[in-house]
This record gives sequence, C-alpha cells and structure tokens, in this order.
Amino acid sequence: MMQEKKLFLLDAMALIYRAYFALSRNPRITSQGFNTSAVMGFTNSLYEILKNEKPSHIGVAFDSFAPTLRHIEDKEYKANREKMPEDIISNLPYIKKILEGFRIPVIEMDGYEADDLIGTLAKKAEREGFVTYMMTPDKDFAQLVTENIFLYKPARMGNKAEVWDTARVCEKFGIKDTDQVRDILGLWGDASDNIPGIPGVGEKTAKKLLDEFPSVEEIVANADKLKNVKLRQKVADYSQQALQSKHLATIITDAPVEFNDKSFEVCEPDFEALKEVFEVLEFRTFAKRFFELHHPEQKAPAEDNGQTDLFSAAGEHVQTIEDKYNTLEDTPHTYHAISTAEEVGNLIEILNSSKHFCFDTETTSLNTIDARLVGISFAVKPGEAWFLHCPATYEDCMTLINPLKEIFENSAIRKTGQNLKYDISVLKNYDIDVQGISFDTMIAHYLLEPDQRHNMDHLSRTYLSYEPVSIESLIGKKGKNQRSIGTADPQKVAEYGAEDADVTLKLKNILQPKLSDEGVEELFNNIEIPLIPVLSAMELAGVKLDIDNLKAFSLELTKEIRAIEEEIFSYAGEEFNIASPKQLGIILFEKLKITDKPKRTKTKQYSTSEDVLSRLVNKHPVVEKILEYRSLTKLKSTYVDALPALVNKKTGRIHTTYNQAVAATGRLSSNNPNLQNIPIRTEKGREIRTAFVPGDENHVLLAADYSQIELRIIAALSKDEAMREAFINNYDIHTATAARIFDVSLEEVTKEMRRKAKTVNFGIIYGISAFGLSERLNIPRKEAAQIIDQYFEKYPGIKIYMDEQIARAKQQGYVETIMKRRRYLKDINSGNAVVRGFAERNAINAPIQGSSADMIKIAMINIHHEMKEKAMQSKMILQVHDELVFDVLFSELDAMKELVDRNMRNAMDIGLPLDVDMSTGQTWLEAH
Repeated sequence: MMQEKKLFLLDAMALIYRAYFALSRNPRITSQGFNTSAVMGFTNSLYEILKNEKPSHIGVAFDSFAPTLRHIEDKEYKANREKMPEDIISNLPYIKKILEGFRIPVIEMDGYEADDLIGTLAKKAEREGFVTYMMTPDKDFAQLVTENIFLYKPARMGNKAEVWDTARVCEKFGIKDTDQVRDILGLWGDASDNIPGIPGVGEKTAKKLLDEFPSVEEIVANADKLKNVKLRQKVADYSQQALQSKHLATIITDAPVEFNDKSFEVCEPDFEALKEVFEVLEFRTFAKRFFELHHPEQKAPAEDNGQTDLFSAAGEHVQTIEDKYNTLEDTPHTYHAISTAEEVGNLIEILNSSKHFCFDTETTSLNTIDARLVGISFAVKPGEAWFLHCPATYEDCMTLINPLKEIFENSAIRKTGQNLKYDISVLKNYDIDVQGISFDTMIAHYLLEPDQRHNMDHLSRTYLSYEPVSIESLIGKKGKNQRSIGTADPQKVAEYGAEDADVTLKLKNILQPKLSDEGVEELFNNIEIPLIPVLSAMELAGVKLDIDNLKAFSLELTKEIRAIEEEIFSYAGEEFNIASPKQLGIILFEKLKITDKPKRTKTKQYSTSEDVLSRLVNKHPVVEKILEYRSLTKLKSTYVDALPALVNKKTGRIHTTYNQAVAATGRLSSNNPNLQNIPIRTEKGREIRTAFVPGDENHVLLAADYSQIELRIIAALSKDEAMREAFINNYDIHTATAARIFDVSLEEVTKEMRRKAKTVNFGIIYGISAFGLSERLNIPRKEAAQIIDQYFEKYPGIKIYMDEQIARAKQQGYVETIMKRRRYLKDINSGNAVVRGFAERNAINAPIQGSSADMIKIAMINIHHEMKEKAMQSKMILQVHDELVFDVLFSELDAMKELVDRNMRNAMDIGLPLDVDMSTGQTWLEAH
C-alpha cells in the first residue's frame, strides 16, 4: 500500500517564541548559564510531530531578517513588535543545528516571511497530491486552508493540538469561505502585526459586514448602502486603510521557492550530529529518551541521576556540556569498603586526626523518618574514601556505628556534605546528633548560582568535568521494577557511596573560595549553614493532624459542593460539566449572555478564568456560585482529602520537607505537603488550619507572625520619610497610605480607600502597573494610574529606590538583600520590553523579599539555639512565609512567648521597629 504523501510545514519563529515564553517563569538554564528554553521547547514540539504524526515529508520555514515586501510597502507594518529577546537570538543557531541533525530542510529567503514560504510550498505541494499541515499558532494561516491544506495548531496548556479544516475555520471566524479570513483581518486588523483595519470595527461587526457583502472590496464599493450611519461613515473614511490592511494580511503564495519533494522527505537522522548538539545544550533526559527509542547502540549522554538527584527538587532536568567526562575508571582513587568493628576503629583514628571530614549516607528511602541506613561514606582528602556497610537490622547497625557517635557529635571536627540536612536527619534516627557542620556544597552553589540546579551530579560535571556512577547501575531504571539500594551488589554500593563523599569533598575545595570571591561567605556561615540543623529538627518534630476533623470537613464540603452544583444547574436550566471551561463558557456567554463582550482565549474559546469571572460577579448570581464551587472543589481535593494520606504511620504526624535551595529569593519552600500554600484568604480555606493541633493535652500551639514586614523593609531600604514615620508612630500603614494618596485625615479614610491603598502598597513591591492595579481593583485604568501617581508623589523615596535598584541591576547585573544575598538578573538589559520588565520587577522585589527571608531565618536560628540551650521541651514545628508556629508545653508558655518575641524583633536591625503578632490556641487557626 502506498504511503500517504503527508507534508508538515513548521512556522519556526512562531513556535520558538511560544516555547520561550512558555518557560519564561521557569527557564531551562545550562551549567554555563545559557538559556536553552527556546531550543528545548522547539525540539520537543518537532519531535512530537515526527513521533506522533509520522509525516512522510517535513520542512521548517524561518522569517527573513532582511526587510520584506510588506515592510517596504508600509513602514508601520510590525512597527510595534518588540525586539527579539537575546536568548532567542542565541538559540537560533542551535535550532538550525538540530534541524540539520534531523536532516530537515530549513527554508528561508530574504524579503519573504515564513508565512509566504509556507503558503507557496503548501499550494505547490497540493498540486502534487500532498496533504499539507501548516504547524503554527498563528491564526492568519487559516486563509490558506483547503480540502488538502490544514492548519495544525500545536498543543497548549494541557490542551491537545487542534487541526482546522475548512469547516472549522469558517466556524471559528464566522465566515462562509476560508479566503474571507483575509477580509476579516482587513476589517478588524491585527494588533500583533500593526495592521490597523477599520477603527471601531471588531469581530462582530466584521462578520455582519461580510454576511452582507463577500469581501472588503465589495464592502467599500457598497458603503453607501450600509444602514448604520456611523459604520457607513467609518467604512467611507477608512476604505483605503481597509484595503491596504487586507493586502498586508494576505499571505503570498507565489514566492520564488521551489518544492522538491525529495528534499523534504523524512529520513534517518544524523545521530552523531544530534548527540553532539544535545551534549552542548545539556539535553540529557531528552537525548536518553530519543536514543533509547531510535538508536539504542548510540550511547546517549549519561542521565543526571545518583543519590543526590533523588534529593534534588522535582522536575525534569536537562544536563551537561562536556563532550567527554572523566569517570571512576579513568580517575585515580582509593576506595575502602569496611564492615567490621575493628575497621570502624581504624577509621575513627583517621577521622580524629584530620579535624575535618566529608560524609554521606546511603539509605532505602527519601523519607528521613522511614529511611534505613545502608551505609555511610567518609572522605578526608581528595581521591580516597571509605564506605561503611551497615547491617540490615536496626539494632546491629546501631551497634556498629555507635563508636562513630563521639566523632559526629564533636563540634571541633568540621563536617562537609551535599544536602546535609537529609544526612543529619537520618543519623538522628540512630541517636547521633551531628555537630560541627561547616560546609554544604548544595547550599554553597545555591548562593553562588541561585537560578541553577544544585544536585551533586550536575555540580560534578560542571566543576570537575567528572561523570559520577549512575544510581541506575545499582538498582535499575525508575519504575515498578527498580530495586532498593539495600538489595544491590555490596561492592557496587560501596564504590557508589565512597565516590559521593570523594566528589563532594573535591567540590567543597572549589566552591569554598568562590563564596569569598562573591561576597556571600558571611551569609553562608552565619545564616544558611546554622539553619540546617534547625530545619532538620522541625522536619523530624513534625506536626500533629486531626484526621477525624478533616474527614468530617470533607463530608461537609461534599454536601456543600453538591448543593452549589444544583444551584448552578438551576440557573443554567440544564446539567453540564462545571469543570469544563468549554461547556461553562457556552452556558455563561451564549445561553445566559451575562456580558455583551465575553473575553476569549488565544484559541477563541470563551475565557472562564478566575480573573475574568471575578470581574463579572455582579452580572449574574451564577458567577458567584461557580467561583464558590471551584474554591471548594480545589480545597477538598488538594488539602482536605490529600493531607491525611501524608501522615506518617510511625509518628502519627505530618513531616514536611523544607527546601533551602529552591527559591532564588532566599525564601524557604516546602513539599509533601506544601505548607506555604495552605489557604488563608477564605473562611473555608482557613478552616483547614483547625486540623493542625498540639501534640497532646499538655501542649498548646503558639503562632508568631511578622507584621507587614516587607513594607517595613521597603521603608527602610528606600529611607522614605513618610513611610518611615508611619511605622515609627505605629500607624496602620494602609490607613496612613490611604490618607496620603486620597488627601484626607486618618479619621476620614473609608474601608474602600484602605482597600485600594492596601492593594497598591503590596503591589508596588512587585512593580505593579496601572493596568495590573485596575485589574485587581476592578477600576478604570485611568483611576489606577492616578492612584499610582499619587502614591509616588506622597512617597517619593519609594520611586527613587525603585529607579535606583533598576539602575544598579543594569550596571552590575545583580541586586542584593540587606545580608548581601544576590539575585542575578541576566535579562535586565534585554532589548525585549517583556523580558526586561520581568527582570526589572525582580530588581525591585528581590532585595525586599530576600531580606524578609533572611530575617526570619536568623530568628529561627536564634530561637532554636536558645531553646536548646535552655533544654526546653517545646518545639518549633512550622514556618510559613513570615510566620513561625510552635508546639509549646503549657509550663513553658510564658517563657516561650518572651523568647520568641524578643528573638524575632531583634533578628535584624533595619532602623525601624519590628512588630510581631502572637497568639495561642488549640488549633493553628485559633493561634494564627
């Protein structure tokens, strides 16, 4: 059977831009700081097409950097386009190398856009019997759709790819013929290309005009027959502009480009060339998947795995840069496997005499509460390490490692590790309280390169050009057949474990001087390292959860959700899937017609996002019920039903993991569960906190929260006298701000004024715009702009601070917190306003948010130290943003209140008083 002639033509720049901005909040950065977001996203899209759609022919079209015919004819064409982001420019050569590796032709021609090349090739291919798919998110291509030419809109935000045929195009645009897409664009214009159309003519009006007359030319010729007087005048006044707009929107289909079907045939890739470019871009995970499927004999770059990968933050990583790494086989080393009491005694002598050692644990679980020790590795000098095999039973292991307790607990002997919090938490289960923690390579790298990855394998390749042994060589690939490390070959485990300690020690020797060079040594030694045992103690302490409370709450929510469903169906007059944006959009905007101008997504589907519905809440009572339904269903699934499953069976408590090296701002994050996202704004959300309770009847929860700490910090950093005065005099800052910007006395400030002032107070920290403020307050943009102008007039120091921070970032490439924590902003001088604006907002916010994070870390360290010094039985159990929660023994309550309040207030001197709100209760909600 003859294979269908199936041609895919890809609109390169549209797909590249889409990929780049989709990853803008979580960019893919190599070990050398190179942003690969665009090339990674594009490569994934390309590969999905090749794998899933199986085209017989394929080509990729690029725009010309030279002026096109449209630019020559109309200087305003695309004049409003932002400059291409530098990261995209730097990615283009690699994208073309990848296409070369796949043996896919690159089509580009001076004077022509990709649209024109694709349009011409699609038409020529059609004449030769091909079915063509134009892959692009650009709606303009719909004008080319015929029985054999389709618009292939790529998958977006979890939605599947869409294929538009002639019927779909006509349905989407409300037209009779796909050729009329040009007329639609000529009438309503295209803001992205700076095509003006006819001012005031939108989608609805354009459709009505084309219902009456089939083309722009016919509409212009019959303008005098239009019944609407205003519209008649507009068409008459802007007739030439409409014709020119249609001309500009028309894709050329006779460009001087040849379609040679042989050159477009899909063929076997050049695997060597792809391997080379994947290594340069550090596409390790993608390369592994690709080569295993298509070319198993071609060795892909080694996967970024190993124990430290298990400890690293979740998420798919792309790795390394070197063509070849040194491995264990070609690196001089002496590793000792030991397992007897006599050998442990000899090791202790070595460790005692060194006064410093690096150690690492191998365990059976990521959960420190349930983890069993398989072994401990030690290194005192590069190239030599010991691995102590631990017996399988807890008692035998305790017996063997107990002689090491004195060494571990000797603070005069300094300890180094990678993610030491995990290791010291595991050893606490074996009655070893590690002292003398002096260096953590993960934390060191986090301070040096906060936006990069910090797992040991990545650091090893980056700084040592060394490829560590893969954990898969011991326990197999991830999945149901993966074995426990406790069942692996003991000799391989010893080699793997000893290597971890050896590599970590080598990394320490490289990273330590860099801390001093970058000015973050004090931050490392005085905040981040002392925080490690604090977080370990909090994780092991855990927090008690009232499961019965949550079960009852879940039943209550189920009843409420069902009742709300019935109300929504009653308003709608029918049952439908409330969770389906498509079905909901049809109900709200077509059946109930709650607004004349419904907002649509880029795919022309009705937008039913929370922001959109919040602005329509007064249009129909069903909207409020839908928002309530969403809130309760999310609450139930994400927290109420999920939290009980996270309670540890041994302890009956939840043991979250605090991540010290994830947020670039310096803030702590947490997972399993993510406590930072426990709801607080709604009454039902707050009710979840009633399930967090004291350990027993002899304890009470104490919550202490910094009051408006970020505003105090911006007042301190900016030295704005008006804002400083408000805090010094202990005024309510939002009332004081409202009084200033609305020019009224404190007594005259209304709730609405205070609400607006509060929004702008917190919005300013994040570089809020007039548009953003208008969206949040649901007020006209002009009013929002006036509020911001008044704000800066009354608080001039804030504006000066913001401008100075941006200028400083542009000059030195980074900003700093009060404690000298750096946030690097490589896009601060970008020519693209969107990219640059994001960096500018970070320049303003990072020192504020980072200083707040540093402050609470210092408070936690000092509180923990004093509690330990006084042998208090109370425990610090939670940290959420600016709040600390303690499980306090009743007899220690007064002492704890004084201790916590004093240490929080004195954590950092910012030249302004710090205010701490403190409460107690039998639940977290009661104490908050």
